[in-house]
Amino acid sequence: MDTNPLLSPWTTPFGVPPFDLIRPEHYGPAFDQGMAEQVAEIAAIAADPEPPTFANTVEALERSGRTLDRVRSVFFNLVSSQATEALQAVERDYAPKLARHRAAVTLDPGLFARVSTLAGQRATLGLDPARDRLLERLHAGLVRGGAALDQAGRDRMAAISTRLAVLHTQFGQNVLADENDWQMVLTEAELDGLPDFACEAAREAARERGVAQGYVITLSRSSIEPFLTFSTRRDLREVAWRAWVARGTGARDNFSLIREILALRRERARLLGHADFAAWRLADNMAREPAAAAELLNQVWAPARRRAEVERAELEALAGHPIQAWDWRHYAERARRARHAIDESLTKPYFPLDGMLNAVFDTARRLFGVSFVERPDIPVYHPDVRAFDMQDAEGAHRGVFLLDSFARAGKRSGAWMSSFRVGQGLDGAVTPIVVNNNNIAKSAPALLSFDEARTLFHEFGHALHGLLSVAHHPSQSGTAVLADFVEFPSQVLEHWLEVPEILREHARHHETGAPLPEALLRNLLAARQDGQGFATVEFVSSALIDLALHTHEDPESLDLVAFEAEFLAGIGMPEAIGLRHRPAHFQHLFAGGGYAAGYYAYMWAEVLDADAFEAFEEAGDPFHPELSAKLKAIYQAGDTRDPMALYVAFRGRPPSVAALLRNRGLVEA
Repeated sequence: MDTNPLLSPWTTPFGVPPFDLIRPEHYGPAFDQGMAEQVAEIAAIAADPEPPTFANTVEALERSGRTLDRVRSVFFNLVSSQATEALQAVERDYAPKLARHRAAVTLDPGLFARVSTLAGQRATLGLDPARDRLLERLHAGLVRGGAALDQAGRDRMAAISTRLAVLHTQFGQNVLADENDWQMVLTEAELDGLPDFACEAAREAARERGVAQGYVITLSRSSIEPFLTFSTRRDLREVAWRAWVARGTGARDNFSLIREILALRRERARLLGHADFAAWRLADNMAREPAAAAELLNQVWAPARRRAEVERAELEALAGHPIQAWDWRHYAERARRARHAIDESLTKPYFPLDGMLNAVFDTARRLFGVSFVERPDIPVYHPDVRAFDMQDAEGAHRGVFLLDSFARAGKRSGAWMSSFRVGQGLDGAVTPIVVNNNNIAKSAPALLSFDEARTLFHEFGHALHGLLSVAHHPSQSGTAVLADFVEFPSQVLEHWLEVPEILREHARHHETGAPLPEALLRNLLAARQDGQGFATVEFVSSALIDLALHTHEDPESLDLVAFEAEFLAGIGMPEAIGLRHRPAHFQHLFAGGGYAAGYYAYMWAEVLDADAFEAFEEAGDPFHPELSAKLKAIYQAGDTRDPMALYVAFRGRPPSVAALLRNRGLVEA
């Protein structure tokens, strides 16, 4: 084989991966070498004859696995954004191997003994607050991973981790395959109600999928939601909706995978002394226990449900018939248009992707003093991807931002941020390489709905969390924070999309450059709380079923279809509103463990973000210099401080759920 580019020095601008040189066959040998190197590094730490110190144990562990981290970041970013059968085969092969390797590091008795010794000496080590927190969190993480168990317990923990990696991989690949396989081909006569931008996106999807005649609707959210919103063909809306909610329930049945995942998670939690997986998971979050998360969700559920029932009655009066799930978005858009003289066909021309990208960059400049310069010489992994050099106020390089905007076959649905490299300073300054993935329907030009523009701001908030980090140690960098705090930096940035001066400057017609008319701007902002009953019910129900699944006493016996129906009846789910994510395609929960028993985190973080933006409103300046500096400190801190302490330092007090209710317009509901 030729020299493996994953194992060779990268001489590209800013050390970005040389994507054009990397082939699927390079990953296996690179993974093997990376794991072997870290095994040797961990053995050396554990066998060190010197007494444990922060430097020879904690920082030595921070330095370990650098080759593996580099290979892993490239692979998992690409298998998410441009999966091929070759990459998915590598994923199926190496997911369990990598899980076994992670377990071996976590469960190494020699490493745990040294870390435990240091943890017992914390009060006498004289560590600064960031290092003290790193040691505390490291020890807690090893305990939570099973390192304090006896040998039989550690062996079982390793086996569970390995099996879960297989199941998570299969779940995600099943959903992606269902999304790739389904399409609805439309003729010209079947486009009734679809605005030009939706027709153009459907034409582009047809071209991408090799459909010579007609238009294609796919199961990408950016394709199906506009169709459900605008199509006047109720029969076709039903077909599309039923396909959308059926992902993971057909020939690629995810139900059996879910049952096994839930059972293994419960077993792991009980091995560690917790009642169930949710209790284990939340013990290390800001919420601390499932009851606290459920309390927040239930505080929001009641007013949201009341508002949704009011909305349903309004839509049925407009439609003249009972509203079904495939009707709601359509009639909600018609009601919004009637109430506010606004619809997406009017607003989208003023929200071209480039204009909204300029808006997020301008927001970052005015809040945090950073700028973004496009660099065509930086390597990218797909022609859709654009690369930017993030610079500080003096023009110095501080990070690389990659933007992958468009939906395509082989790219998982949704929107997310990830890193090819985290920023850190352990052995000299290392700048981050961050990527934002969105799934905008590709068209020329690419025009965004207001919700898509909000998603752009949201994911860019995550990107800034990674790009602005000044944490010294890699495991404290950027988004490596408590799971129910990680959404705060992303969600708070969404508010700047609604700042009138940002809209006046950047919401401009893609052909004429004319600014968004003032009347349209006022109507757009007036409509922002429309449909919040539906949106909140759709989200909260998914967060509640997440907790219910992860506290279930006998998940192996679950009839998931019956469970879902009984659960929705039990919470009083309004008719014609479905879960935002049904279990069979709930990738947040089952294509990995990142949000398992933690989907509530979006709303937990919204308590923080709504309260935080009110500080700027109270100051009368959305770019108030002192508040901006305090907010920047949160983005920079990573996990070097307790998140509530960071928030109180910004706001001067803890947050209040009342701000969330005001933000969603649910106070009077």
